[in-house]
Amino acid sequence: VTTQTETYSAASFTLANGTVVGPQDFQGYIQVAKLPSDNPDARAVYSRSAGAYATSARISGSVQGTSGSYTLEWQKQGDQNKPLLMFGLPHHLETLASGERTDVVLATTTKGYATGILADSWTLTESELAVDVGFAPWRPDGDSGTGESVTSLSSSTQSMLREIAMSELSQNFSEQANQGSLYFDGKALAKFATICYAANDLADDMALSQSGLVKLKEFFALHVDNQMEWPLVYDELWGGVVSSQAYSTGDANADFGNAIYNDHHFHFGYFVYTAAVIAYLDPEWKNDQQNVDWVNMLVRDYANSIPDDPYFPMQRNFDWYHGHSWAHGLTQVDDGKDQESSSEDTMASYAIKMWGQAIGDENMEARGNLMLAVQRRSLNDYYLYADDNSVQPARYTGNRAAGILFENKVDHTTYFGALPEYIQGIHMLPLLPHTPYIRQQTFVQQEWDDYFGDSGLKPATSISGGWRGVVEGNRATIDPVFAYDFFSNASGDFRAEYLDGGASQTWYLAYAAALGGDAGANTKARRDDLTLDGRSAQASGIDGVKTSGENFFGRRSRFGSLRSSRLRQRTSG
Repeated sequence: VTTQTETYSAASFTLANGTVVGPQDFQGYIQVAKLPSDNPDARAVYSRSAGAYATSARISGSVQGTSGSYTLEWQKQGDQNKPLLMFGLPHHLETLASGERTDVVLATTTKGYATGILADSWTLTESELAVDVGFAPWRPDGDSGTGESVTSLSSSTQSMLREIAMSELSQNFSEQANQGSLYFDGKALAKFATICYAANDLADDMALSQSGLVKLKEFFALHVDNQMEWPLVYDELWGGVVSSQAYSTGDANADFGNAIYNDHHFHFGYFVYTAAVIAYLDPEWKNDQQNVDWVNMLVRDYANSIPDDPYFPMQRNFDWYHGHSWAHGLTQVDDGKDQESSSEDTMASYAIKMWGQAIGDENMEARGNLMLAVQRRSLNDYYLYADDNSVQPARYTGNRAAGILFENKVDHTTYFGALPEYIQGIHMLPLLPHTPYIRQQTFVQQEWDDYFGDSGLKPATSISGGWRGVVEGNRATIDPVFAYDFFSNASGDFRAEYLDGGASQTWYLAYAAALGGDAGANTKARRDDLTLDGRSAQASGIDGVKTSGENFFGRRSRFGSLRSSRLRQRTSG
């Protein structure tokens, strides 16, 4: 019992027949702990912390080379001479570098068992940051967090890429990138961005790339200028940029509920990634301050690092305690917040990393790298289930993927259907350079055997539509030769209908080639050998990676205000 006045003492309370009896008009806090019957030491552990309680928390972090750390520090009230007893999830215990672990364990609803830790702060470390993952496909070293970017393909593959990219860049950009949906517009823009990148760096055809880049910049500018069908508005009530569609139509769920803050990291992450590619291919583009301000605004909306930003909350989507994002917005549901697509979650972090790199914001790039490392760990505990997963119940891990992870339940389904390719595939797309860093080879092989192999629940050959391409692209992690033959159509099995709205044959072929499908793709380059424009550079810092030991939270870029003259305001909900 912790009182807020000196009138009452802990001795004023008694416990009789399961009922706590105390004086009238009591003001203060009562802490209650359930003692496990099989742990006689639990009472002593709780007693060491009794009277101290957390009221808020701060997050800080730093990166040096390929290692990073983050610290959760709680502010407390009550007995200041006692440490807090806070409970760590399984992924915390794997990286905990401070605090006293106890043998007090509690079952969580969806994340295995939590362990009591006596400390007012935790520092957690990650040692395999994806600093050398760039725009090029990245080939992993087995299941480790290390690998190399593949930037050179054989001449025969380059020839195929040029032909396919020329065809795909002749598609109608307007039909795909101006659909009246932030989600689908963003996916289409990101798709064309990967084609432009592949044409330039992997097919070695700058002219072809630039022909597509002109149109890509045109339709990106449509959004920067807020001239799309449903312009963005600034919501002063909750502090964010949202689609105006819900306000115009009265449908709060329009565009997947963007106006009520559903899926912002998915929607805006595609735009941020696209902007990073544009800035890479045309460095002059980022000299237009409006372009940079608009993209930074999206980053601030879903992944703001400034705790006192007057326009946006800090880290709207990413949860540094749980180690992944939540996609659910404002509405209340009994099962708590949830997230369906773990892969689009990591795409949003990868986008932050690459945008930070493109504009020279080392703190943003460092945050993106650390977020990816934390997600790699947490997702393989809570979302992606290899045979050795000991966190989730054995009767559930056979599903291989979570489906939808809520705070209070895990449901092996999706919001749009229950076909195996939907449930598993929503944790695959979009396939980007960082994908093999997150989705490790052992897991992908086991999932493939159970679901999509010849003897699996839903053999890949029986899947139609865009999900076929997603599944076959995912196959490149474990069988890049087959995937290469499929997307080059050497097998005669490829159809354009196997591409969803965010995917291209150009990128899938380049991706499979780089991961090992092209025997000539044997020239690799690590990040320390490249500058942003791909030219040779002198390595700097630890392991050739720029070093920053400073806390990268709370550091403002020079674009600190909400600057968008074309952004409308919405002052009430």
